[in-house]
Amino acid sequence: MIPLGDDNPTRIAPIITWVLIIVNVVVFIWEMLLDPRAYEQMIQKYGFVPILVTDGKAYYTFLTSMFLHGGILHLAGNMWYMHVFGDNVEDLCGYVPYLVFYLICGFVGSLFQLAAEWGSSIPSIGASGAISGLLGAYVYLFPNMRIRTAITWGFFMRITRLPAYYLIGFWFLYQVILGMLAADTSVAYWAHVGGFVAGLALARIFVRRREVHPLFQTPYVGDE
Repeated sequence: MIPLGDDNPTRIAPIITWVLIIVNVVVFIWEMLLDPRAYEQMIQKYGFVPILVTDGKAYYTFLTSMFLHGGILHLAGNMWYMHVFGDNVEDLCGYVPYLVFYLICGFVGSLFQLAAEWGSSIPSIGASGAISGLLGAYVYLFPNMRIRTAITWGFFMRITRLPAYYLIGFWFLYQVILGMLAADTSVAYWAHVGGFVAGLALARIFVRRREVHPLFQTPYVGDE
């Protein structure tokens, strides 16, 4: 299932979401300009390597690994999910709280990956943990919002509208199952799980506006 968009209007331009997408794309272009050896060295230095973190040598990779991607599909998938779900979360949080929220979710995602892959020397890269936090916040804030979704089956595709709780809930369950079943994989499933849990838990704390929908029963009165 591929989310295509929603009909959830925003009051402010999603500037931080755009900036994050641009930064990730620019960093990826820089990655592609490196020769293969320099690229591998860069990933080892700036990717999240659990054994280096536990040795106290690479705490900075909690941040740097969020802006690296392993291929065009990896980048495109993450940026598309940020585009679809990030603007509404940013709208309710405000610019600076949204950025802080995003970084915290990425940090927690890496902590989950660290716990799952303790002692591993395999680097993890990508914005997936932080973006998973956006999904957690979105489903908390807009559980019944209908998401235009492409459902593919082989060569066949159907466009339908699914409630956020169904689409994102299915995605989360899929990450948990793959995290439990997969072994020696380069995909950081537990970072996805950790980021999502963080987003779900922190969404209400970071929200600065109140909307009229089932979660918030008081009318919108502007910034608190």
